Amino acid sequence: MSEAENPLPQGDSAEPEAEERMPIPPASFEFLALSIRTQAELQLGLIHFGPENERPKPDLGLARHSIDLLGMLQEKTKGNLTLEEQRLIENSLTELRFRFVQALEESKKS
Repeated sequence: MSEAENPLPQGDSAEPEAEERMPIPPASFEFLALSIRTQAELQLGLIHFGPENERPKPDLGLARHSIDLLGMLQEKTKGNLTLEEQRLIENSLTELRFRFVQALEESKKS
């Protein structure tokens, strides 16, 4: 990315020193799928950082959107994935859909 395309300031305090920053993993299908999966898990309330009394309520609309994104990614890449990539996306979708139904049922009880 050129400096003109890069909106982040270079060398300012907004960016930690190189030795302090964790390495960024390479761009890959696995990283993309896991990123979307983690996003959905956060939206479902399965992952939370901070005190338990500050846990946000699940955002089922956003979670459904993230799950749908992962499903679309599966559909658009069908026949072009390695066995490991295919398993990752299938297992992620199965787990997230199950957790979504659980969260939906739980929200109806409240």
